Amino acid sequence: MGSIPDPGELTELTQPSFDEFQRQTSLMTSCTLLWKELSDHINSLEQNLMRQSEALKRKIETLDSETKASLDSLKKRELSIEDSVKIALNRVEFHTKAAMKTLNDDVEYNPDGEVDDGDGLLQLLRPMCLKMEAKEFWNLVTGKKKEIDLLRVKIPEALLGCIDPARFVMEAISEVFPVDKRGSEKGNDLGWACVLILESLIPVVVDPVIGKSRMLVTPSMKEKAKEIADTWKRSLEERGGIDNFRTPDVHTFLQHLVTFGIVKKEDLELYRKLVVASAWRRQMPKLAVSLGLGDRMPDMIEELISKGQQLDAVHFTYEVGLVDKFPPVPLLKAFLRDAKKAAASILEDPNNAGRAAVYPYQLAARKEQSALRAVIKCIEEYKLEAEFSPENLKKRLEQLEKTKTDKRKPAVVPANKRTRASNGGPMPPAKAGRSTNANVSSFPSPTTFVRSPSHTHYPGGVPTYPSSLTMYGSRSPPTNPYAYSPEAAPSLLAGTYPGPPINYPAYGGYGNGLAPPFQQAYY
Repeated sequence: MGSIPDPGELTELTQPSFDEFQRQTSLMTSCTLLWKELSDHINSLEQNLMRQSEALKRKIETLDSETKASLDSLKKRELSIEDSVKIALNRVEFHTKAAMKTLNDDVEYNPDGEVDDGDGLLQLLRPMCLKMEAKEFWNLVTGKKKEIDLLRVKIPEALLGCIDPARFVMEAISEVFPVDKRGSEKGNDLGWACVLILESLIPVVVDPVIGKSRMLVTPSMKEKAKEIADTWKRSLEERGGIDNFRTPDVHTFLQHLVTFGIVKKEDLELYRKLVVASAWRRQMPKLAVSLGLGDRMPDMIEELISKGQQLDAVHFTYEVGLVDKFPPVPLLKAFLRDAKKAAASILEDPNNAGRAAVYPYQLAARKEQSALRAVIKCIEEYKLEAEFSPENLKKRLEQLEKTKTDKRKPAVVPANKRTRASNGGPMPPAKAGRSTNANVSSFPSPTTFVRSPSHTHYPGGVPTYPSSLTMYGSRSPPTNPYAYSPEAAPSLLAGTYPGPPINYPAYGGYGNGLAPPFQQAYY
């Protein structure tokens, strides 16, 4: 083991070099940087811990407030039971007296009677509800579709007289829901009546003290409502899925779930598909929220946009407050562009070549008009005039309406002095002396021009009228005496003369097949 050298001796033996100094400087710099990096990391950890601590604290506070609110709600519900029972008992007593009075008065129902106002309609509905006559109630409601707005107001008032409103409503709509039992009359859609009655039941079964959070439906009726919903779902599977069901049936099913409060979380995906498939119904956005689909609404809106249903997407957007994420104006403009493309595709469709020339134009104009009206209504409903002025849309709509009216208006046929207005006979021959062209021809006899309704074609020997015919000196006959416009008149018969359509019917009002005593335009 060697001895430790004297410091003075070491200094004399080894002189510090510049390289060693640089090495030590670099080492100090690295240590400083490492220390700074460690300090920053520790500070970052401390800040993250502080943020997580604050978030945890807020969650605990939220949980405490929610727990307190839930306890208060339970306490309120518990205290409200006695008041709700008293109200229900008073209602039962009132209904009993009203029912006895109705039975004593012996009110006679006249299904063919006219109803002048809401009071008259209520007088017809109320006795049926008091006596629980569900079938008669259903027949009355379905027979007054034209008064649907009045029914929407008066049915809830009438249902207040029912001893068991939930049972009464289920019995009333049982003819068509969950299974249509009408047999040969299934073509008549009554889904509107089912939805109307189910909607009218909601304010009747809502708890009068705490509101919609508690529905006054007995457990037995709720179980029956669940059985009805399960039956409808089984029929959905048996018939091959959503695509094979009509929208009114889907709407009735969803409204049934909301009305009786029997929404199941495990069926949310089915509800989502049903809502998207029937999204064009105006009530669907509210139903979607009531079904618990609020969290899935962004995906549903994107699906509607991808399907070209931008207008429906706008209604859903406003219902859930996602206007910032899905601005309505670009969606409405995209909807109009798609409508114009669809109208243009109708005109370019080769399948329309065999139809009357005016038909594709009418169909295309009708499609664009429908889109314009829907967008204008949407702009006015959501107050979007500042972002998307509807004036140009209204001008375009007026232009399409005017074009449609002009196409329907028949061409005016000039009066002919040589028409025999007295007996409707044929026109006399033209005077050849007044024309520079001697090759003139008289009109054919009535038997050649007028055909019997039992024949389907003209005789083979139809003469060809010369195109150079001149009448009354310099006056020429109209190039197209019939009502077809040049672009709309199809080629109906080969020939050089303008003739009436081959398959025109017999003259209206003339059973003998003779022409009327005036010059008739064909349209």
